[in-house]
Amino acid sequence: MTRILIAAAGSYGDVAPYTGLGFRLREAGYDVALATHGTFAPLVEAAGLRFRELPADSGGRQGVGGRKELMRAASVFVRDLGGGLVDAAVRGADLLVLSTTTAPLGWHLAEAMGVPTLGAYLQPTHPTREFPPVIGGTRSLGGFGNRALGGFSLRMVDRVYADAVRDLRARLSLPATAPRVMRARQERAGLPVLHGFSPAVVPRPADWRAGLDVVGNWWPHHDPENPLPSELDDFLRAGPPPVFIGFGSMAAGEGERLSEIAVTALRAAGLRGVLQAGRAGLAASGDDILTVGEVPHALLFPRVAAVVHHAGAGTSAAALRAGVPAVPVPVTADQPFWAARLASLGAATDPIPFRQLTAPRLAEALGRAVREGAYGRAADRLAGVMATEDGAGEMVKAVERILQPAPCP
Repeated sequence: MTRILIAAAGSYGDVAPYTGLGFRLREAGYDVALATHGTFAPLVEAAGLRFRELPADSGGRQGVGGRKELMRAASVFVRDLGGGLVDAAVRGADLLVLSTTTAPLGWHLAEAMGVPTLGAYLQPTHPTREFPPVIGGTRSLGGFGNRALGGFSLRMVDRVYADAVRDLRARLSLPATAPRVMRARQERAGLPVLHGFSPAVVPRPADWRAGLDVVGNWWPHHDPENPLPSELDDFLRAGPPPVFIGFGSMAAGEGERLSEIAVTALRAAGLRGVLQAGRAGLAASGDDILTVGEVPHALLFPRVAAVVHHAGAGTSAAALRAGVPAVPVPVTADQPFWAARLASLGAATDPIPFRQLTAPRLAEALGRAVREGAYGRAADRLAGVMATEDGAGEMVKAVERILQPAPCP
């Protein structure tokens, strides 16, 4: 049986979509392992995939620090990650499926193993004239400026990976090669990369090279036989649809401040709320508020009035899929990009930067999101489009193309 190793690293939103992707590949007849952090082993195994452990769960470090602090943390994270990828691949694979985070390391591993790779990215990281890079700002600098800044952004990524790549190639007994050289080599070879987001949200840029495709979302796997927790289901049935408020893996240590803001804003707007504890540690209770842990967005979001979130790629897509409006509160990384996209599509209020979040500002945004029907109608239109897409099915087709035997001469 053909063996596929998916490698994904980072926070929950960086990993969970690959459980659904792996499940579909397994259904197609492949032996699929997912290499990721130990925190996510239950998610992997619940999808029926083999688990391979990677070190350095970055979720606890996802915060609100400055650019230099974030780059230092990222450099340490990927340096640990390189060795973990070698250990994960030691049992062999016929194809490596690499996320945005793992690709700059996985290319070197594939060279040593003599196997092909397939990119499976959750963000549009390749430079384009059509918008600025997903990390680095949301204001367009024009076609030339956007593409130039996109190239600069990739050079910064290569700097973050430099030490990890040096160590990894030494461990694999490969000759020294700089990250930028390997990246250029992959581009010249036309490395196939599928992007797991909807073209209705980010259309494929016209100036991308062949082999870069936008195919639709890969949704986290969950067993359809597992319902929402009874306490949550009872709360949802007990009154009008509440507002969901959660920051995922962001804002560790900010729980007390965020909880107070959330409760004050909800009550000022006259709305019920479901708070997701997350890394921040949100917590509140009352007849009109319930705190929950990790629950499937696919089951919860269709039953809420609006979603307040950090604008991570996965949560942003889940809110659109459910057809409900959002109030984005971006924290860092690619979140301002997705927040701006949601607002430009009319499915969300204007983003509230995390450090500018206050109870009055949140209450005002919630009032508009819930009571002005235009936001909900825009989200519902996008949900209809996304329902026709099959991102995982497109990935299965791409895998089949790569692994099909070469024709006999």
